[in-house]
Amino acid sequence: MKIFITIICSIYILNVTSQTVNKNMLRIPDTGQKNSYTNTFGEDNDYNINTPFYINNGNGTVKDTVTGLIWQQTDGGEMTIENAAIYCDTLMLGGFTNWRLPTAKESFSILNHQNNNPAIDINLFTKTAAEYWWTSEKQNNDVNKIWCTNAGGGIGNHPKTETISAGGTKKFHVRAVRDVVEPTIIQNHFNDNGNGTITDNLTNLVWQKIPNTNTLTWEDALVYAEGLELGNSSNWHLPNIKELQSISEVTFINPAVNTNFFSISGTKKFWSSTSLPNQTTKAWYWDTQFGITTYDLKTNSNYVICVTSKMESNTSVNNQNFDTKTIEVYPNPFTNKINILNAQPNAEIILFNNIGQIIYQGKDLTNQDLSYLTKGVYFIKVEGNTYIILKQ
Repeated sequence: MKIFITIICSIYILNVTSQTVNKNMLRIPDTGQKNSYTNTFGEDNDYNINTPFYINNGNGTVKDTVTGLIWQQTDGGEMTIENAAIYCDTLMLGGFTNWRLPTAKESFSILNHQNNNPAIDINLFTKTAAEYWWTSEKQNNDVNKIWCTNAGGGIGNHPKTETISAGGTKKFHVRAVRDVVEPTIIQNHFNDNGNGTITDNLTNLVWQKIPNTNTLTWEDALVYAEGLELGNSSNWHLPNIKELQSISEVTFINPAVNTNFFSISGTKKFWSSTSLPNQTTKAWYWDTQFGITTYDLKTNSNYVICVTSKMESNTSVNNQNFDTKTIEVYPNPFTNKINILNAQPNAEIILFNNIGQIIYQGKDLTNQDLSYLTKGVYFIKVEGNTYIILKQ
């Protein structure tokens, strides 16, 4: 298993007239897939990138420590998209009123692809009758179609009339989200590195610019990706479905990707490394016509685009010794003390505020009295990861 620890990055909303994007998530969470479905190295299970870790705030909300977003724990139930928007705008929960509908990428970020129906962590999020969850984004050329995630683990564009409240037969629910910190503007989404690779400055992922021209079975796609040498790197892999979906753009269609950087044309299906846990002969893929994610038999042939990480120096490989425990920072919000669980002994810890001023730097944060700090948002950096924590 390879472990990547990435620095703070972001997911975005694209402005089609430029490369300016809004940064509203810190990192892409891993899919959560833990089981192995092949002896061929390179499947989702072999790479852990930003392992999902949530905190139950005890007030009807859940904090995602990977993205930095706070979610409504129990979804708001079935309703039309119009009522879903009103619901979020008027919601008061956990002492906050700044709730909103999530973007497509935000909604996709909390799916857990080791689980099925629902593909979420039901230890944190209440299981409801939802078949789909609304997002705030419409299909590019059809305002009557809305991007929605589904309980099976996918994302797609659906007519808003499909939900029961609009006369349909399906259950589209609403789950509100809120930002802990205001989104910031990033000027350059992609860089062409001039060596056949593209850097996504928001996710810190580096992509193969020109995908493999031949279609491959899923097993062969894993082998191809692991054997790729490109841009002075041999650390390429087949992207998991969340990584793959991160380059999809709801503002483009056929293909749903920025073709100024990626050499992709028309409708193509690209394999991910993520299997279906309940149909293990199938794997998830990304369709470039609109940008939906769905699945296919692994013995069928689809296209391949490979990915690597800018933080390769932090890679560990299977059968090496490493601590897989997730660092936990608690309580959150805090009052006087902050505790850190599962950090390495003598790990250096940095506590800083939302304008980057260092408040504490050392190895004994848990014994510091922080009651003097004002209410607000703070950040803790330990072992390469940065965690958001609130002072109440």
